[in-house]
Amino acid sequence: MSGRGEIFRLEALRLIFRSLRHRNYRYYFFGQSISLMGAWIQNVAMGWLVYRLTGSAMYLGIIAFTGQIPSLVVTPLAGVFTDRLNQRRTLIITQSMAMLTTLTLAVLVLLDIATIAHLITISIIAGVINAFDNPFRHAFVLEIIGNRDDLPNAIALNSSLNNSARFIGPLIGGILISLVGEGWCFLINGISYSAVVLSLLYIKVKKSVQTSSQGSILRQLAEGLQYSWGFKPIRYPLMLIAICGLIGLPFQALLPAFAANVLKGSATLLGTLIGSLGAGALSGALFLASRQKMQALPANIITAALLFSIALGFFSQSHIVVLSMLTLFIAGFGMIVMFNATNALLQGVADSDKRGRVISLYSLTFMGMPPLGNLMTGALAEYIGVGITVLIMSVICLTAILVLRKQILAVKPLLEI
Repeated sequence: MSGRGEIFRLEALRLIFRSLRHRNYRYYFFGQSISLMGAWIQNVAMGWLVYRLTGSAMYLGIIAFTGQIPSLVVTPLAGVFTDRLNQRRTLIITQSMAMLTTLTLAVLVLLDIATIAHLITISIIAGVINAFDNPFRHAFVLEIIGNRDDLPNAIALNSSLNNSARFIGPLIGGILISLVGEGWCFLINGISYSAVVLSLLYIKVKKSVQTSSQGSILRQLAEGLQYSWGFKPIRYPLMLIAICGLIGLPFQALLPAFAANVLKGSATLLGTLIGSLGAGALSGALFLASRQKMQALPANIITAALLFSIALGFFSQSHIVVLSMLTLFIAGFGMIVMFNATNALLQGVADSDKRGRVISLYSLTFMGMPPLGNLMTGALAEYIGVGITVLIMSVICLTAILVLRKQILAVKPLLEI
């Protein structure tokens, strides 16, 4: 039995990590693994620095808002440009620009001259870079994989990578903040960008066939919007994650306030809370990576969305560290399964000539929607408290799930074709 069990485990691992057999994807995967770790170290440091300088939940919302609001304008346009520009070359440029921005932030903090105005300005610049970069990264995965059958697995592995960093990075960040301060966290992240830039330089891809750049960008954008709204298997999943992106995801910007005020902890506790969320998200990503049937995606989306919203409600009322960690783990699992399963579903049903624009709208739901939610929830939390604010967010998400459940489950027959 032990021999059969060992064979089963090996086959399961091969199934989960099957995209790594592609040379280009291996370079990209390991480059991202270093860069994303630095990004999550910076994420916890930024939240703690803002709260240390201002003591305000509203400023936590403002920083999150300014970092993501450029996505509302830039991301849909970037979806059109994805088919017009060389994806590898563009990613090298955007990642290099992000490195310079982060190193500038590190210098300001290490010299102890950083102000909230500096942080807001740098957050806006970084937000513009990331908003343009994101659709290119999503589309580039298919280019380096070269095999559409492995695309869902590659999406899940990318997510597992991000959430491994989400789990480990904040823990390291919390410790580094306590030992050497936020500036060194920003410096580490700036240096970590070199890993992904080097990986992109080593990747060799065939020259892709690009769409003509003679047509109107706005016309192509309008076509993508019209197609996505008119095609119900795309419209309803997008509606669900847009609502969850606007109302649900902004709870992450309030975690420093939960750590400091509700749970009476330090930066180390903040790192632990974010790490718990990341551990759940990592588990969800690995769960999806082990799945092979597209037909299960609609049910996965609904179940995961329910887990996310219910766990968020319990977290909002918890004053016990262990319970908060557990509910964040469940919320992280539901959050990542919901968004990744939606990503795979959208790419599975979208027409190939419109996939880039559909992907950009998907990116918009977790990049462009949350900043509006961050601004609203940050202001609301300032007046009624973070606990009640997050509870309201949970109820709204749960209502949206119940309303859209039937329409999303109706997509299943289309995936069986």
